[in-house]
Amino acid sequence: MAADQVSRYLAAGFAVVASSYLVAGVAAWAVVAARPGQHPLLLTFYADLIATVVVFTASMMVGNASLYDPYWSVAPAVIVVAWVLWQTGADPTALTGRQASVVVLVLAWAIRLTANWASSWRGLHHEDWRYVQMREERPRLLPWWLVNLAGIQLMPTLVVFAGLLPVWPAVTATGRPWGPADLAAIVVTGVAIAIEAVADRQLRRFAREPTSRGRTLDRGLWRYSRHPNYLGEIGFWWGMWLFGLSAAPSWWWTVLGPIAMVLLFRFISVPLMDRRSLTRRPSYADHMRRVPALLPRKPRPT
Repeated sequence: MAADQVSRYLAAGFAVVASSYLVAGVAAWAVVAARPGQHPLLLTFYADLIATVVVFTASMMVGNASLYDPYWSVAPAVIVVAWVLWQTGADPTALTGRQASVVVLVLAWAIRLTANWASSWRGLHHEDWRYVQMREERPRLLPWWLVNLAGIQLMPTLVVFAGLLPVWPAVTATGRPWGPADLAAIVVTGVAIAIEAVADRQLRRFAREPTSRGRTLDRGLWRYSRHPNYLGEIGFWWGMWLFGLSAAPSWWWTVLGPIAMVLLFRFISVPLMDRRSLTRRPSYADHMRRVPALLPRKPRPT
């Protein structure tokens, strides 16, 4: 396929994603507008679910579950900005230091992560290998649409919303002044975003090397952790919880959000990636023995 045809095909794919998300956003707004007297947190939850169903419907129409992938980073930014606008009445001068910090960090995380997805996506013919595997290995009596809706789209939406719960008090409870937990939150979140960004950049650079096929990335951050990008993602959600804890200590129970993130990555994402690497890289079994899955440490000797 010629380069100009590839570009047109890719542009058409992005147009489908953008239009699907636009429709999802309109549907979410309609949910909020239809029930103006309900608590904003509950309204956001309903709107999030409706938007997910719209994206799911679009993914089934084009036959590509990866249409959902950018939702992970797009939806949280929209939700957090909406909460801040609701609290401040769209008056930027009313922003507190904590609100401004949360918004800046969430937007930095969302823009970087979405751009990382966009740079690696190859169009509507490109579907995440995990989804292809799930489609092929599902029980014959289990319909694909149900696996797609429940396992690929609704489950991550629910986990991310749980991760966002501490952000609600962080941007709406303004009675408590800045404290040590806010400073810790800024450091943890900023470092987490940096770790994820560096890990992704190192992985892309390695993948472009002609000799990388069949080899294991074991330099940079990847020398000390098998999945430093996942570690950075987990750290981001712990930083959000620290912001919520500082703003409203009674919301400590929202720690369930970052805990859910840990469980998702440790027991689903990490094993999936490790199993795939074991089948593609002869040295990966030794790499697993020497290098921890998430928390970094000096690798064991060979």
